[in-house]
Amino acid sequence: MSSPSRPDLAFPEGDARRVVTVALDEDLGGPDGVDVTTMATIPASQRTRAAVVAREAGTVAGVDVIALTLDEVARRLGADPVSVSLVAADGDRVERGDVVARLSGSTRETLVAERTLLNLISRLSGIATHTRRWADELEGSGATVLDTRKTTPGLRALEKFAVRAGGGTNKRMGLYDVAMIKDNHKLAAGSLAAAYAAVREQFPEVPVQVEVTTTEEALESVAAGSRFLLCDNMSTDLLRATVEAVRGTGEDVEIEATGGLTLEVAADYAATGVDYLSVGGLTHSSPILDLALDLLPETD
Repeated sequence: MSSPSRPDLAFPEGDARRVVTVALDEDLGGPDGVDVTTMATIPASQRTRAAVVAREAGTVAGVDVIALTLDEVARRLGADPVSVSLVAADGDRVERGDVVARLSGSTRETLVAERTLLNLISRLSGIATHTRRWADELEGSGATVLDTRKTTPGLRALEKFAVRAGGGTNKRMGLYDVAMIKDNHKLAAGSLAAAYAAVREQFPEVPVQVEVTTTEEALESVAAGSRFLLCDNMSTDLLRATVEAVRGTGEDVEIEATGGLTLEVAADYAATGVDYLSVGGLTHSSPILDLALDLLPETD
């Protein structure tokens, strides 16, 4: 098991608690609901040890969800929380059979929380695993992989956290923190320059990004004042020419390649000189990382 060098990941605990609460309500039939199978078959006094285990290789994210889920179940059952000892940290690479966390305490609490905590950590770890593949592919190229707003409703903060855990970068959190002028905005405003000027007038402190599809649009955006360009669905030849033209202006402009990118072409696009590759699939198409919760025999 190994950990890449990574910055402060800033786990979104408040969002995680909200999601855990909603997920348990969904599973139990409401805040006062019960797990009928576990409550009928497991005595309240029974204690057990368990482990969250990787069933395949990948990168883990969201390990704090394990304790948050178990604590919320304990609160609902009016019992002491299950003890959690984390073996892996967010961003760690794991192999099949590696233990992510060890649990000790109420068997009831453990089994009630099992699916909720696995659903969340498996989803987040799947995103981190996918992102790590991109980060590894781009290593040394000077380009960084970015996520998008194509997230699961209600899970954005957690999914974007998982991208960071996998070595990627968040582009923007929503519609409020960065202005992004796209084709429809240009059409509605009358022109690219008009759209840019309108944003600057009403929200002067907000960063502005402009989507472009040609070299001419890129240069027009830079002339209007944009210092972040999204080069959408460009071939590598067109993208390289656009990067060279923009760099030739002498302005400090960040350039992103976006639109239908895959791992197979990642190195080719990075070689054009862009700063970023934007990949919506990190959050909308990542398969889960297969993790399981195993009860351990007393002699283990």
